[in-house]
Amino acid sequence: MTFIKEFKLLLKARYSLLYITTTEEERLEYTIKSCVQLYSNRAIYSWDFVDGYVGNPNDNGFASRNPLQALELVEKLTSDNPAIFILKDFHLFLNDISVARKLKNLVKILRKQAKTIIIVSSEISIPESIREIVTVVPFELPQSLEIRKELLRVQDSLGYPLPQSSVDNLVRSCQGLSLERIRRVLSKIIATYKEINVESLELIFTEKKQIISQTQILEFCNTDVKLSDIGGLDNLKLWLKRRSEGLSQKAATYGLPCPKGLLLVGVQGTGKSLTAKAIANDWNLPLLRLDVGKLFGGIIGESESRMRQMIELSEAIAPCVLWIDEMDKAFAGMESKGDSGTTSRVLATFITWLSEKTSSVFVVATANNIYSLPPEILRKGRFDEIFFIGLPNEEEKKLIFKVHLNKLRPQSWSTYDIDLLSQKAANFSGAEIEEAIIEAMHLAFSENREFVTEDIVNSINDFVPLAYTNKEKLEVLQEWATAGKVRLASSIK
Repeated sequence: MTFIKEFKLLLKARYSLLYITTTEEERLEYTIKSCVQLYSNRAIYSWDFVDGYVGNPNDNGFASRNPLQALELVEKLTSDNPAIFILKDFHLFLNDISVARKLKNLVKILRKQAKTIIIVSSEISIPESIREIVTVVPFELPQSLEIRKELLRVQDSLGYPLPQSSVDNLVRSCQGLSLERIRRVLSKIIATYKEINVESLELIFTEKKQIISQTQILEFCNTDVKLSDIGGLDNLKLWLKRRSEGLSQKAATYGLPCPKGLLLVGVQGTGKSLTAKAIANDWNLPLLRLDVGKLFGGIIGESESRMRQMIELSEAIAPCVLWIDEMDKAFAGMESKGDSGTTSRVLATFITWLSEKTSSVFVVATANNIYSLPPEILRKGRFDEIFFIGLPNEEEKKLIFKVHLNKLRPQSWSTYDIDLLSQKAANFSGAEIEEAIIEAMHLAFSENREFVTEDIVNSINDFVPLAYTNKEKLEVLQEWATAGKVRLASSIK
């Protein structure tokens, strides 16, 4: 249901206290006024703490710096005067006992009157004492039709037509931005290029990066890693290749739903994080990294709010890859956490979004311990697929050695005995193989010579891999994977 349809229904049903979350106060007021003109006949009173009521000559400045007095005007107007009262930032005063009590009293009175109080806030912060009488109404960012109208308005003011394909690309690029940000970025485009064209899409993307920089929850990651830089994982690579165009307009026209994402489970150092970076690079999409630890705040309700903010931000950047690293650490031991259910609520918000999302956000989550993840995350419909990445086998180790040596010594990598090295590196992960090569380079560099196969062999012999230090846990994980409960990233036996 669109905002206008829901708002019209709530007015008709005489809901007396609405709570609308948005940062777009100007656009919200315009939408409410348009809705009232079409479907209702009510006066609109707008209040903020500094200026009081504005817009009505008889009440200009009334209740300035006095939230309780702002509510008294609602009661003061006679019952035969249908009205809407827009109270901006009023959530900041809801913990005041006099304000909360006044709202409760007003709700009883307004049930029989055509009056509606609207609290406008950028976040949901409702005290327990009044939650029963408040109805929360989300006000979504402008959709494609509204963005298109704004682009056409700017186009008309500039006096030249845009090609339909350019308009379509610009509309898709602007999705996730507020109308105010869209206007600002269009002004910047005109100031830079003197016209609006496809080349100006980069400035829109820069504006989206600016949104990310204002929060510490998400981080923009630059990556030059390719899937070809990762040795092995042929099953996973094939799966990704088939979905490389899954977020495109061509796929949407074909009727394909946007892919949700995948969960990568496995041993540390086997390339899970590297794969997330490579997907974004190969698919030519921005990569956002979620720091799960920063989701959880100390104030009640803050963690849930941060999760919702993360979702909104990632959808604002879409199409993109959202990388959630080591997700098992965030949700491990949920039952024993003494956080009053905060972790459970954050998880519920996340998995609901995963199941229902239609936006072009491809989620790549990684986990080292499958048993630490809540079963709700593993249920079908959350991710498109769950892949297990185990320790590389003989053939994969050869590929990993080749990739690293080719990167470090592109002219002479073939002189190294890769067959011998892969045999010596028993139970080594990809990250441990890289470390062994680097250690060999340090040794040779300290002796002022080029490193050779023997240096790497000596480094391997001195190295104690995780497969030995954490043998029991890895064996349990390997048994779980080979039992057919998950898809294997490698088909090579």
